[in-house]
Amino acid sequence: MAALRTLADTVWPAVPPGALVLVPVGSTEQHGPHLPLDTDTVVAHAVARQAAEALPASLVAPPLAYGASGEHAGFPGTVSIGHEALRAVVVEMTRSLSLWARRAVFVNGHGGNTATLDTALRLLRADGHDVAWMGCEAPGGDAHAGRTETSLMLHLAPERVWLDAAVAGDTRPLAVLIPELTARGVRAVSPSGVLGDPTGASAEEGRRTLDAMVSGAVRRIDAWTVDGRGRLVDPARRKAVRP
Repeated sequence: MAALRTLADTVWPAVPPGALVLVPVGSTEQHGPHLPLDTDTVVAHAVARQAAEALPASLVAPPLAYGASGEHAGFPGTVSIGHEALRAVVVEMTRSLSLWARRAVFVNGHGGNTATLDTALRLLRADGHDVAWMGCEAPGGDAHAGRTETSLMLHLAPERVWLDAAVAGDTRPLAVLIPELTARGVRAVSPSGVLGDPTGASAEEGRRTLDAMVSGAVRRIDAWTVDGRGRLVDPARRKAVRP
């Protein structure tokens, strides 16, 4: 295992030559009545930190704690910088990192950031930067503040989960909900802000989910196969879908 180094704690002479930099990207947005506003950031940071332990010459940058969260604007506490500002930050960060880092990976914990990352990473790769992005994916998980994220936070920060306040929200699949969420926002679809059902969430389930996320991240970074969106592809999934 590689020794974990965080960029914030590193002095410049100790930055490894040809460093791989993992940049967690999250959000500050409502996560129902029971999860903290920085849930996406906490999860992305945890995935990046644990993945970095298995990746040589890697550094974990301080997380980007604000993202494109306009769909959650109906809830107090949400802070969204929007797609244009987030794209500018990602582009300028990459240009700066490229002066000394070999590669950079944006580890994304918030689905609302996806369109921005697609746009920014396509531009950056076309300009010759060795950079990509990846999501913190939990196959079979629910959409937002449900069992998946509640389990992850019970594992990562149980003292910050108000489990007694947890309620079930709209449990329809995200693919079904997206048109409504885009048109009217989350609050119009789920007054609690929950898209899913936290019932049955546990720290043990959260640990297993995080382990799967980290393993997937390490596989994708090691393989470094980038699709047309600038996203790292999981080689295990590619093999699974081959005829």
